[in-house]
Formats: sequence, structure tokens, C-alpha cells
Amino acid sequence: MIEVTLLGTGSPIPDPHRAGPSTLVRAGGQIFLVDCGRGVLQRLAAAGSGANQVSALLLTHLHSDHIADLGDVIITRWVSTFDPDAAPLQIIGPPGTAEVVDATLRAFGHDIGYRVAHHADLTDPPRVEVHEYTDGPVWDRGDVRIRVAPTDHRPVTPSIAFRIEHGGASVALAGDTVPCPSLDALAAGAGALVHTVIRKDLIEQLAQQRIRDICDYHSSVQEAAATASRAGVGILILTHYVPAIAPGTQDEWRALAASVFDRQIELGDDLHRVQVHPGVCSRARP
Repeated sequence: MIEVTLLGTGSPIPDPHRAGPSTLVRAGGQIFLVDCGRGVLQRLAAAGSGANQVSALLLTHLHSDHIADLGDVIITRWVSTFDPDAAPLQIIGPPGTAEVVDATLRAFGHDIGYRVAHHADLTDPPRVEVHEYTDGPVWDRGDVRIRVAPTDHRPVTPSIAFRIEHGGASVALAGDTVPCPSLDALAAGAGALVHTVIRKDLIEQLAQQRIRDICDYHSSVQEAAATASRAGVGILILTHYVPAIAPGTQDEWRALAASVFDRQIELGDDLHRVQVHPGVCSRARP
């Protein structure tokens, strides 16, 4: 079984009720954090985990809202890990990730120096290993396999999606993208697809062109549902709602997806959980 928890379902616009984009995936005793938007560690704590338990951080792309708490994840994992032989934090993302991680460590250089000077058991800076990919297998440990494929979020390039497999269960996580054949292929036959969505019908009514611009490189609810339908997935899990789902309108969002996708559809607030089984899918709430 693979368990998916929507840690943060928000957008670049700060929301008191939704953390920034981030998804927690538990598979085979391993914990994967997919993107790390603002507030991710508070949500991770609420989900019963912490930075020092994360097996790998998976980044779909380098937009600020998806990596806003990268420094917090790295530093908190470092100071809350007490095993002197602990493995480095594995960070997997598209090309450019290593540059961003290096810059983040430099930005926290004063903090790292203070802590090393203060704590006798902190003798080295945070240990991280960065791996950059655009396509193919990226992880094979303990019966958990992960592969990636490119997506289309231009001019943000490259961007990638992930597929996590364990014990016959599988989950694809799309990140921000418009529909594209490479995502269809990656998600084909998966137990679930986690997909970011916007309501283009609502965004296109806004006066600000800068806001309307987001329609050309994100999937609408219907487009995400069409991707799920083409890929033949078992469950469509929607997240990263733009605009935020207004109270009482969840059924409206669900109906838009259901007009295209006739299987299980999941959407919810932060900490909404979905269990994905081999051939059998069921839901659990926080």
C-alpha cells in the first residue's frame, strides 16, 4: 500500500488555511516529500512525521512556491538528526536543483556556522546529495522504485513528474504542467495521479493580466481529469487549487472533474489522505 497525504494544497497566494504545495508519500517504510512549499514542516508534523524521517525530497520544478521551505527542510533535518552516521538528505529534481541547493546553503551559512560553533556534536554542515534528472529511473531501494518524466510548464524548464511504485501499488505526481504525452505515459495504469489544478473559468475573469497569464501553463480541472482518463488511473487526486476552493464549492470542483473522469476523485484540505492499494483503492481521512 502507498499512502498519499496532501500536506499543502495552496498556491503562491498566502492562505491562512492552506500551506504551500507539498505532498507526502509513504511507501515501504520510506517517506518521500514531493515539493516543499511554505509551511511544509508544520504540516509534516501534523501528519506525524518530521524532516529527520524523510528518505528523499523530490522537486518537480524550481518555482518559488514549490521550494519556498527548502532551507527549512535542510536545516531542520540537520539539527534534529542525532545519529552521527545518518545518511545525507537525498534531493532529486530537474537540472538547476544543485545550483539552488548550493545557494540555499550559502544563504544559511551564518546560521550553520553559529550552530557548529555552539554544539559540540555538530561538526559538519548539513549533508545533502543532489541528483538531477529529466527522464528515467531515479530510485530503487527496499522494493520502492521511482522514475521521472518531463512535463510541460514552459517557460519553466525543465520540469518533471514522478511515479512511485511499491508492492504493486503506484502513484504518479504531476506537479505544474499542461497536458503532455510524456505525463500520459508516466501515469499510464497508475493506481493514482496527484495533479495540480486551476479553475481557468474563474481566473480568466480577473482584471490583472499577470494573474490571467497562469492559465497558459497550468492544467484546468477538466484537463487534469482528461490526463487521468487517458492514462487509465484508478484515482485522481487534485491539489494546489487556484483559486482556493471557496467554502461550499467542493462539489462544483468535483463535478468539473467528473465530467471527464468517471472513477474515484479526491480533493480536500491540507492533511487529506488517500490510500492506494494494488488494484484496490480506498480513502482515509485525518
